[in-house]
Amino acid sequence: MPSIREALRFQLVLIKPSHYDDDGYVIRWWRGMIPSNSLAAVYGIARDCAERRVLGPDVDIDIDAIDETTTRVDIEALLARFREHGGFGLVGLIGVQSNQYPRALDIARPFRAAGIPVAIGGFHVSGCLSMLDGGAVGLDACRELGIAMFAGEAEDRLDSVLQDAAAGRLAPVYNYLDDLPGIEGTPVPFLPKQYVSRTLGLSSSFDAGRGCPYQCSFCTIINVQGRKSRYRSADDVEALVRLNWAQGISKFFITDDNFARNREWESIFDRLIELREVHGIPLGLMIQVDTLCHRIPNFVEKSKRAGVTRVFIGLENVNPDNLAAAKKRQNKITEYRKMLLAWKAEGIITLAGYILGFPADTPESIRRDIAIIQKELPVDVLEFFCLTPLPGSEDHQTLWKAGVAMEEDLNTYDVEHVCTAHPRMSRAEWEAIYREAWSLYYSPAHMRTLLRRAAATGVPVRSLLKVLVSFATTVRLENVHPLQGGILRLKHPSERRPGLPREPSWRFWPRFAAATVAKHAVLVWTIASLVAWKVAIERFGNPAAYVDQALTPVGEDNDEGRDLLTKTGGAGAAVAHAKRVAMLTATRP
Repeated sequence: MPSIREALRFQLVLIKPSHYDDDGYVIRWWRGMIPSNSLAAVYGIARDCAERRVLGPDVDIDIDAIDETTTRVDIEALLARFREHGGFGLVGLIGVQSNQYPRALDIARPFRAAGIPVAIGGFHVSGCLSMLDGGAVGLDACRELGIAMFAGEAEDRLDSVLQDAAAGRLAPVYNYLDDLPGIEGTPVPFLPKQYVSRTLGLSSSFDAGRGCPYQCSFCTIINVQGRKSRYRSADDVEALVRLNWAQGISKFFITDDNFARNREWESIFDRLIELREVHGIPLGLMIQVDTLCHRIPNFVEKSKRAGVTRVFIGLENVNPDNLAAAKKRQNKITEYRKMLLAWKAEGIITLAGYILGFPADTPESIRRDIAIIQKELPVDVLEFFCLTPLPGSEDHQTLWKAGVAMEEDLNTYDVEHVCTAHPRMSRAEWEAIYREAWSLYYSPAHMRTLLRRAAATGVPVRSLLKVLVSFATTVRLENVHPLQGGILRLKHPSERRPGLPREPSWRFWPRFAAATVAKHAVLVWTIASLVAWKVAIERFGNPAAYVDQALTPVGEDNDEGRDLLTKTGGAGAAVAHAKRVAMLTATRP
């Protein structure tokens, strides 16, 4: 029997699940690529709950955060911990995406079998409850296991979940999708350094705003976080920066889907500029923006001063017909080069998302478009994704209502597997061109070009080189997207997906060791090649004098003769529309 003191220590274990690779093993690394903002956000809220003693003045809350992409979930040890405290606590499965949902259920089962309360939240549960009926796409599994489903956001709502868990009365569903909270003045995302240290570059994350005004049909954010934007204040952001800097952390991924449309962007940047330039906090930031951000006065310039070193742009495609089909009308290919050159002028690394599998795509058109991008767009890193009908998106809802066949295994909904049919490509063709796209863009010749462009425009060549290593090798070596990557893949035979045979140790470990050595030999060769090219570029010739079609300023004709505006589908109509807008704007009194 636990003592009274032990019984009054509520155990809150927050787990951000990973998912399974194609061989059925949990994807886990010694050091991960991307910090989990969902985990940081819920930890910050839970920390506030513990400080306010929401379970009563005599009840302490012990909080542990586990990001499975970098930390093994030792279920037996956790069960023993709960037994020591009489089962007094809660396992929270945090930020669960559709591809992580099967793994989340596998983690939950032994806890539920032991009578431990479990709750699950994130985009899969929230998206399905928002767009489908209450049992669609696997949600009934939660009811069968007795897992509480949390839909919406946890600010001002976690108190009641913890109180219900402590009292043994967790509700089947907590649905707050129609009552999204304001986030100004709420507990800020935070993780202790012991957790942050497991990410590359000791970087953390925070959301300065939530919600998006656009209507992209493939997106789940607008149906989970809403289309009405909500913001943190500059005071909130300063507080979280100082909280992290107190433990030596100054690098952040600002996870807003589109920070350029955060109405508080300037006040936040001004405060970050002050923290950098006056208080000496060496901020390094990555932000996400749209393709028209360069039109906002001072936005790009202040990004640089605030500490932005990398910017992710939802380019998505260079075919206007595809963009229109996905309701991504805010992307104007006539603005792409102006926008990218604006970031280049500030020496900031640009990363762009590019989706393969829009209705007009074919293997031939994708190869053509990648070649055009390489030649004419000054983008540094291109990230390829398969168009995926994610549960919670309009695309998925449309197919689901029409009864169109989609992949049943949610583990594959990771935007790198094909999950439904395409009108112009077979499944095999689509899968093949996805993998080929990476080798086409990250060819040795083009990576040398990217390094030359960086040296010519003041982009930190060493920083770009590190990014290129990851994006040029992860798909080929690990068969996962670089954003799911990291340093040193870790596996354990016990972490294989239920239903698949467990390999004996005498076979598993030698094979794993041999594969690890082979992969790192390729990595060493890739790094050596990139370093050699970097040295040659910097030591021989005049790096600043390098110029190519991508770096050439946009001409008075707005690049009308370029392949980008003549050879992609719908380009002619896009150019004509841009001309009409320019004419109307010029004649407006």
